[in-house]
Amino acid sequence: MRLYGAVAAGGFRRYATYGTATAAGVFTNTVFGFIVAYTYVALWDQRPGLGGYDRAQALTFVWVSQSLLAAGALIGGGFQEELQERIRTGDVAVDLYRPADLQLWWLAGDLGRAGFQLLGRGVVPLVAGALAFELALPSRPARWLLFLVSVVLGLVVGFAVRYLVGLCAFWLLDGVGVNLLASLASIFCSGMVLPLTVFPGGFGEVVRLLPWAAMLQVPLDVLMGTHAGAGAALGALGFQVAWAVVLLGAGRVLQGAATRKVVVQGG
Repeated sequence: MRLYGAVAAGGFRRYATYGTATAAGVFTNTVFGFIVAYTYVALWDQRPGLGGYDRAQALTFVWVSQSLLAAGALIGGGFQEELQERIRTGDVAVDLYRPADLQLWWLAGDLGRAGFQLLGRGVVPLVAGALAFELALPSRPARWLLFLVSVVLGLVVGFAVRYLVGLCAFWLLDGVGVNLLASLASIFCSGMVLPLTVFPGGFGEVVRLLPWAAMLQVPLDVLMGTHAGAGAALGALGFQVAWAVVLLGAGRVLQGAATRKVVVQGG
């Protein structure tokens, strides 16, 4: 575990070196947060209680989403493109020879990246939103603790999805198409555009059961306490754990199939 801790710390330091890019990202998240926030204000003024949220909760959804956007790599970024490039060039063979598990290696590095993005790009937009609008942020430390646990689980689920996308490069000549599809699914099915509770009927019920809901919708509902009682909140965390286990397991299976492909090809 010490090895993976060092990999995570390395991922944190790697992204911490890009000060200008971080400042630009903070500015972008803040400006985009204001644009979306005023759009939500207009929408909720016309439809109070839309999706089961009052206006303060809807605005909380906006600003916390902006604080998690870069950490969760919800609109792209992260490690999968680097992994795909290493597969394309054959450098992944070096990774497979390391005395470390390939999946855990990339998971540790991605969690280090996400940790920096939470601090470097997440705090300022949320503070700006809290100063400019009335947000439904909890006062109880226990609620914040549950939220942090949910965020970590959401990051793991997000990694697991992107790891599967990255491994597709073993069979595809170009990962651009699958990356684009994955980004679109993340944007519309995580709750980044609108809370998933706004989606109507059976479609809304289905999309709330998909893994992308575990990345953003569930952490935000945990933060705002929309689940009735501690048992329901723990059930939401259990939903995230279940998807993390399923997707990480699928990643292990696909990794094993990819490894056999590399051996067959003489890589």
